[in-house]
Amino acid sequence: MTSIADPPASGHLPGSSGYRRVVGALVASGVATFAMIYSTQALLPELVDEFGISSAQSTLSVSLTTIGLGVTLLLAGPWSDVVGRTRLIHLSLAASTVVGLACVFAPSWPALLGLRLLQGIALAGLPAVATAYLREETHPSSHGRVAGLYIGGTALGGMAGRLVAGSVGEAAGWRWGLAANTAIGLLCALAVLALLPRSQHFRAAPTGAAALVRMARRALSDPALLALYAIGGCSSGAFVAVLNTLGFRLTGPPFDLGLGIASLVFLSYSLGSLGSALSGRLADHYGRRAVLPLACAVAVAGALLTLPSYLPLVLAGLGLLTIGFFAVHGVASGWVPARAHAGGVSIGQAASLYLFSYYLGSSVFGSLAGGAWTGAGWPGVVILSTVLLVVAALLAQRLRRTPTLLTAAP
Repeated sequence: MTSIADPPASGHLPGSSGYRRVVGALVASGVATFAMIYSTQALLPELVDEFGISSAQSTLSVSLTTIGLGVTLLLAGPWSDVVGRTRLIHLSLAASTVVGLACVFAPSWPALLGLRLLQGIALAGLPAVATAYLREETHPSSHGRVAGLYIGGTALGGMAGRLVAGSVGEAAGWRWGLAANTAIGLLCALAVLALLPRSQHFRAAPTGAAALVRMARRALSDPALLALYAIGGCSSGAFVAVLNTLGFRLTGPPFDLGLGIASLVFLSYSLGSLGSALSGRLADHYGRRAVLPLACAVAVAGALLTLPSYLPLVLAGLGLLTIGFFAVHGVASGWVPARAHAGGVSIGQAASLYLFSYYLGSSVFGSLAGGAWTGAGWPGVVILSTVLLVVAALLAQRLRRTPTLLTAAP
């Protein structure tokens, strides 16, 4: 049995000063993390011109970061069960900001890729522990809501990072675009340092290889957890496939938009914040089993709506896809620690495996999207994204028939 404490009967209640500090710090940390993870995504056309690489090669600047993050999550989650949550959050934000500054001065394409891989490794500490920290330190009645707010913060980070990098990059070059995103990360790290309350309900897990193996075996033996891991990987792969190639579509015929103008489409991320926050409230009220399939259906509709070469429809489709994706991610990522606790699984271990799958899907299918774009154009990207979302929807439907554990959320 894991030694992580049961969710507290008290914890920070919505409306309290502690709750506001928790939400503010975790939203700021989500902004920082996702601004830095996807800091090169809006700059991909510029990187193609700067280094003389293909569009498929340029996506490696995103995929290597998510690969480094995903693999490191497998260690960071169990490590947080031993050393604590807040310490790892602060260390992760500080280290990733330093590496982000180094990326600004990368002398070559291989050097930039190496630094982006290292940045992903440094960033792993935050997402590995965020949902576990929220479950331990907030009142059980608010778990769905607060998970949605955190995911909303990651959506804001994705939007701010892409908008800032795209607009600054067009005006002053890709290095200044990355520098601006690093400044966002630094400001958010300082905010987290000032706001984040120390853990009150964390209990260290046993150390040793045998204990880690037992925790991993439990986290990989529950069919519901396995389905949630797969939903995370498929949905993130579908979303990132679209975003990795959207810049090429919008800056080429028939749209021919500038890089700065094209990056404005990432304003749709504000809808992602809305989608994740709303889905969290709906999950608290109606249950995760009812909300998750509906969120998948919204994302599928959005992907298909981007097919016509008509900019308003493309933007509407991207908005629906964003709402649906962040609703899926918000519900699934909040469900994982609830299910893990009910099954006697380490929350940190389960959260790490979910995020490993999430970033593995992002890395693999985000890179495959470059090949789909080169070989079949935008229809190829939409087919890839839609297939992944349909798989996620089928898994969500299967979860509706999965037995509920005694203390798991409905």
